[in-house]
Amino acid sequence: MAIFWTFLIAAILGYIVGHYIVPNRHLRKALQDVREKCVVALEEGNKGVYKTIVADNGKSSELVVEVRELAVTKTGQVKVEYLSAYYKNPEFRTKKGEALLKEVHGLLGEYLPLNEVEWYETTERHENIKKYLNSLDLINHNLFR
Repeated sequence: MAIFWTFLIAAILGYIVGHYIVPNRHLRKALQDVREKCVVALEEGNKGVYKTIVADNGKSSELVVEVRELAVTKTGQVKVEYLSAYYKNPEFRTKKGEALLKEVHGLLGEYLPLNEVEWYETTERHENIKKYLNSLDLINHNLFR
């Protein structure tokens, strides 16, 4: 009779652990991962495009650079990090990748005029992420507390 009760209790405990405890642990981890990704998306900062004309040896081409804002000075300059760059005329320069980014950094420097950078519109995206984070917090609060 003791063996029967042992198996019955083990089956009930196995059901509780398998259907309630383990899925909640996985759900908590998934919610935490999504929350971290949303926070990273909110903290990534402003991104934009800077365009300028570069001339060399009688040839010229438009240089298009994607930048990320790091800081803004009181004088209207913005400290940027260069993310990508390309020339509209590919025959003007043949550098690509990291070598082109180093060349761009040498040409333009660390600071660009704030009003000449065309910033991507991120306010709507950030508002949607904030709403999503709030809903995640409500779900987390309602399910696990």
